[in-house]
Amino acid sequence: MAGDNAAGAPWRTLLRTSLEDKPGRWARIARLAGLAAAALSLSAQAQWDALGALERSGARVTASAVDLGSGTTLQALNADTRLTPASLTKLVVAAAALDTWTADKTFQTRLLGTGELRNGVIGGDLILNGLGDATLDHQALWLLAVQLKAAGISGIDGGVVVNTSPFGELGCETADRCDAMKRSGTAYNAPIAAIGVDYGNWCVDVRAAEVGQPAVVVGCSVAQLPIPVQGSIRTVRSNGRSTLWVDRTTTPQGDVIRVGGDIAAGNGQSLYRAMSDPALGTGLLLAETLREIGIRVGGAVSVSHAAVPASAYLMSAADGLSLKEQLGRMLRFSNNYIADVLTLNIAAVTSGKAPASLADAGKALSAFVARAPRGRRAGAGSAPPLFSGSGLTPENEISADELTGLLAGQYYNTRNFPAYYGGLVVPRQAPFAFLRQGSAAWLDRVALKTGTMDDPHSVCGVAGYLRKKDGGWIAFTSIVNGGPRLKHVPLYKAMEAIRSDIDDLLARY
Repeated sequence: MAGDNAAGAPWRTLLRTSLEDKPGRWARIARLAGLAAAALSLSAQAQWDALGALERSGARVTASAVDLGSGTTLQALNADTRLTPASLTKLVVAAAALDTWTADKTFQTRLLGTGELRNGVIGGDLILNGLGDATLDHQALWLLAVQLKAAGISGIDGGVVVNTSPFGELGCETADRCDAMKRSGTAYNAPIAAIGVDYGNWCVDVRAAEVGQPAVVVGCSVAQLPIPVQGSIRTVRSNGRSTLWVDRTTTPQGDVIRVGGDIAAGNGQSLYRAMSDPALGTGLLLAETLREIGIRVGGAVSVSHAAVPASAYLMSAADGLSLKEQLGRMLRFSNNYIADVLTLNIAAVTSGKAPASLADAGKALSAFVARAPRGRRAGAGSAPPLFSGSGLTPENEISADELTGLLAGQYYNTRNFPAYYGGLVVPRQAPFAFLRQGSAAWLDRVALKTGTMDDPHSVCGVAGYLRKKDGGWIAFTSIVNGGPRLKHVPLYKAMEAIRSDIDDLLARY
């Protein structure tokens, strides 16, 4: 294995130097030989043994671990084999984003007027112009509206036009997002756009009423939901079980929220469901917010992919979260919307033009990985195929060598490493229960990102950094894919193997 050779080479050099030295040093040579044998024996142990066993059962595996103090590959298993990384792709997005902007970079959303402004009335349309802020939320929409009110605006003769010109019109490029165009019962599969409130989701508040009465179902913002709510949720006794469900479906007339089930008295939940068209949905919510605070809107809500008119004038603006905060949410909670909007932003900056599609934007991530330092072979010099930053595209592929090399590069980048490392999860503090189990070393000496997927084959990946007993650092990557003989490896089984091999590393170092 590469790890054996790398670990053994320094000892062979020491032995050769000693043998060429003057006679009378045999005692010292014997000690060195003993140390060399011990080092080689230690290196030969725990070479991703548990993952190797999983591979022999039919899984596909790529894994590597590199000592960041010496640059030595400690152990490797099919380290140059590219596999589907799922959400581990977000590690690439974070590194590329910090290479593109400073950690304090923010993205702005603006309201622009058109037509003559007279006596507090905008004579034309009000343009909602998104500049790629993935973290725009309903509070920010309210802030934009209030700024408009504070500027003395009482009415808009035209409509609300949502302008997506930074990215243009984007189609659905993953099965999950294409399905969400018709129906969604979750938040993670929202289609992406240059502007989308609450990560492209409808936010629905469900609050219990008196026992036997329908629960209150409203929007999370100050404005009412601008789309119909169908069905009802029954309030049951406080010791009853909540079985409520909330779905979003799309009809020819637009999005509809459908609800049902029970909620226990005294309880409440905020639920997010993907919009079929985040740009349009954001415009509808803004128009409703304007009406709620007393600003008349004369026309309809529409979406434009054309450039903003040169004559448009600024009325209000709101900055989103800083880049480092966005990366924290993306890595800690595996936020797909942030990952892919950042991917589009990165591509727009690096190429100087709007990407034609998310897959087109992914080329910027591929090129970044190919440039990353300290990879062992980096896929023989070719860029890995990456078609999204979220990892929702199963066609994404990367090797352990490439990802570990990227992690090493971030460690050596003293400017970016604090923000990069700060976004990773320490298992004891992880938001997901399957990470909060294992040895004390696993729980406290690892900072990681996970990636999982079920279809068309299973994916379980873990990558990040280990703290050595002496305070040093190790970068590691381990990815398990289902193979032809074993298409679906249970998540618990893949995690057990990865955790076992990481525990062996932590015990040795």
